[in-house]
Amino acid sequence: MELKINQQVKHFNAESLSIQSLLDLEIPNKQNGIAVAINNTVVPKLNWNEYLVKESDEILIISATQGG
Repeated sequence: MELKINQQVKHFNAESLSIQSLLDLEIPNKQNGIAVAINNTVVPKLNWNEYLVKESDEILIISATQGG
């Protein structure tokens, strides 16, 4: 499966992946304070386990940062 994650094309050896499974592969230790959008639509965290990404989806993973 080919996905575009934060403007980078990545390949996965899976026919289906949930958002949560994808995050477990991509950022296993930094999942607090993030938001995920698929094809410009934010997906609520409650749906990450059920929402399956599809071939050629554009995924944006946004991390909250501290600043002043």
